[in-house]
Amino acid sequence: MRESGILMPVSALPGRHGIGRLGKAAEDFIDFLAESGCSYWQVLPLSPTGYGDSPYQSCSCFAGNPYLIDFDRLSAKGWLDKADYETLFADTDPHTVDYQLLWEINTPVLRKAYAGFLKHKPADYRRFCSAQKAWLPDYALFMALKDAHEGKPWYEWEPELAMREKKALSAAKENCADDIGFYSFVQYCFFSQWNAVKKYAKKAGIRIIGDIPIYAAYDSAEVWAKPELFQLDAEKKPVAVAGCPPDVFSVTGQLWGNPLWDWDAMAKNGYRWWLDRLDFVLGMYDVVRIDHFRGFERYYSIPFDAPTAEHGKWRKGPDFALWKAAKARFAELPVIAEDLGNITPAVERLLRRTGFPGMKVMQFAFDSGADNPYLPHNFTTTNCVCYTGTHDNHTLRGWVRSMSAENCDYAMAYFSLKKKKKLPQALLQAVWGSIAKIAVAQMQDFLNSPPSDRINTPSTLGGNWVWRADADDFSEKRAAKIRALNTVYGRLNQPEQERPEK
Repeated sequence: MRESGILMPVSALPGRHGIGRLGKAAEDFIDFLAESGCSYWQVLPLSPTGYGDSPYQSCSCFAGNPYLIDFDRLSAKGWLDKADYETLFADTDPHTVDYQLLWEINTPVLRKAYAGFLKHKPADYRRFCSAQKAWLPDYALFMALKDAHEGKPWYEWEPELAMREKKALSAAKENCADDIGFYSFVQYCFFSQWNAVKKYAKKAGIRIIGDIPIYAAYDSAEVWAKPELFQLDAEKKPVAVAGCPPDVFSVTGQLWGNPLWDWDAMAKNGYRWWLDRLDFVLGMYDVVRIDHFRGFERYYSIPFDAPTAEHGKWRKGPDFALWKAAKARFAELPVIAEDLGNITPAVERLLRRTGFPGMKVMQFAFDSGADNPYLPHNFTTTNCVCYTGTHDNHTLRGWVRSMSAENCDYAMAYFSLKKKKKLPQALLQAVWGSIAKIAVAQMQDFLNSPPSDRINTPSTLGGNWVWRADADDFSEKRAAKIRALNTVYGRLNQPEQERPEK
């Protein structure tokens, strides 16, 4: 079965409250997807944003982003008055996320909601906390302690708290009880709203593709609470960190700074933590894209104090052993492997053994001639997902503008075009016309968005993760055009379920 989807961050949804949220705008976008004949909504990680406002540098592998909680839905529960939030974002640009303003405004509004919540706790709140006991208590305490330390990373706290000494933790739980309750409440709100969105999508016949980073941030609840999972020394400092070696895009490589997993230690209990994480995210999403999949075969290890990624070494990862354990535990593993970058025969072998579909990115197809593996005529299997571009790539208009003359000439010849401005549409049609079982485009590529609407430029700080759509972008006319594309290329989603009522 041939299918299609649209990559659209929740944060980029339109709305009046500074960022896309899990309310009516999410449901409206699901309706748009259904009207367009698409099968999937692909999102970016829904975890709290971290360094550089990135969802890939989060303080938690499990928690949801408080910025995405819909205030109107909290008001409907009686926990907020509209006066508590309605005018706070009146002077902001509705097409850009202002993370500094969100940092200042969002938590005080949620604190007011918490006060209302405490008067009448819902019956399912205790069940939620019990169901999330594997991660929520540590996360809530971690966040409460960050507040108590003015946001400083855990490794700058008092040594007894940083090292989680029993007496210090007991005192912290008592002293921070109200804040712990607040952060548990915030996660209850997030997951209640997310589950409602997912339920709405299911009724509309739309499945959700989630996204998880392979690594955890150093300043995260996981590294603080479960140091045994990572390559750390006795003082909980990383022995080495993650990144990528130098290449044509970066002469010094990419120094991500994430601590590395201790795969040898994990193997001793059958990779239980990773299996539990997969169980969690497979409950959140219908399909999961795993970032930097090649890191399971071999990972790039950079000395902790190195100023660049130039002197790292490749180390052996868990390879198929992790996925063999996962296949033994789960009846199904709907995973998309992000297999981009320097893919070796060993990574290709791992991908074949797992059976997971890899990724084909059309923006990478025109820089090395007719043998380029991303050109549609070189696809050798339908078991892949073909993208116009990912969140790390240009919009299609930006891609055309950034191309070298040689690559642009080849792309024009490939599609038999005489006008450069027709390349974006030709690329969309090539993705949809490919043999890949799923075709995906960024929403900006259907909008013919300018380069300034790019979501992220890797290895840069500032101006990333801020793009937002306008409600008018999801018009009936645009849905009809996408539906026609799905019809022509045999990707039309025709679910049997009735459309959900608003």
